[in-house]
Amino acid sequence: MLFTDIASTIAGLDTTTITADRKVVLQPLIDFIKAKVKAKAIIRLNFICTHNSRRSHLSQIWAQTMATHHNISNVFSYSGGTEATAMFPKVGETLKTQGFQVLKLSEDQNPVYGIKFAANEAAIIAFSKQFSDAFNPKSAFAAIMTCASADKGCPMVFGCEARIPITYEDPKKSDGTPLQTETYFNRSLEIATEMKYVFSNL
Repeated sequence: MLFTDIASTIAGLDTTTITADRKVVLQPLIDFIKAKVKAKAIIRLNFICTHNSRRSHLSQIWAQTMATHHNISNVFSYSGGTEATAMFPKVGETLKTQGFQVLKLSEDQNPVYGIKFAANEAAIIAFSKQFSDAFNPKSAFAAIMTCASADKGCPMVFGCEARIPITYEDPKKSDGTPLQTETYFNRSLEIATEMKYVFSNL
């Protein structure tokens, strides 16, 4: 069972706000997961952006959370970048406000976080890494490109069964401005809404 605040956040997400054009963008991911469910196969999703610092982490975490919420088993969500940097601290702060437990497990330049969405589910291990890192799957996965620059700058994702561009505007543009907290909060909710739509249409 999800933490109460996360369940409340999900209940408040309105998937009817997703446009018809955006539903077309999301459909290949629905089709990929649906085929895996039908085959009773493991579902591996690797969300990829340039720095693996913001959008890819939010997508990974919400996808895993929505899979549990909708009782879709054998889902394993990952994230990576075309280069490694660090998960931006505002991502963790935003997730905390939306009900997640965010545990900082290391104190180096690229900290490792454990992110829990339910008392009896394993924490999602979050840190910045290249999409090809040993921590991520090497075959039989969908590569979901969450930023346009990574999609253009990464012509080959070896081992993926499907490459699916689902891009989001970078909340980084708000860093250091009075709109930062609101921008990250809304971007997280946008991603959550779309992952809710994906997992509720299987």
